[in-house]
Amino acid sequence: RKEFVDLYVNYVFNESVQKPFEDFKKGFLRGCPAGSWTMLLPSELQIVLQGHTKYDWKLLEKNVRYRWYGILDQTIRNFWTVFHELTEEKKKMFLAFLTGSDRIPGYRQENFEFIIEDPKVKNPDEIYPSANTCYHILVLPR
Repeated sequence: RKEFVDLYVNYVFNESVQKPFEDFKKGFLRGCPAGSWTMLLPSELQIVLQGHTKYDWKLLEKNVRYRWYGILDQTIRNFWTVFHELTEEKKKMFLAFLTGSDRIPGYRQENFEFIIEDPKVKNPDEIYPSANTCYHILVLPR
């Protein structure tokens, strides 16, 4: 019985998935060459591929740059007051709106920054906030 169970477990977990796994591995390595990954620990590789799952929202606020705004402008102060009152899930939704992902990209959180920009329109009530996900720019009307 033991031999049967050992052979069956080996078949289910190894032999039956070997061909699909090899196909997946071949495709994955075509886009992400393995030589580049050998210098990373598994936990570091996970962060590179998936992004950070722990957030430091105060650090995010500190790393923001402003275009046509000052840090003391009422709009900016209101934005950060409301932002810090949001739930963790809503903050992640904001991050997804801004960057296209609810995770901070794989480089160090200290280096992640985004821009809050004034669209400089005559009537700011006529436009909504928008985001340029490629460049991490939040267009925030006054």
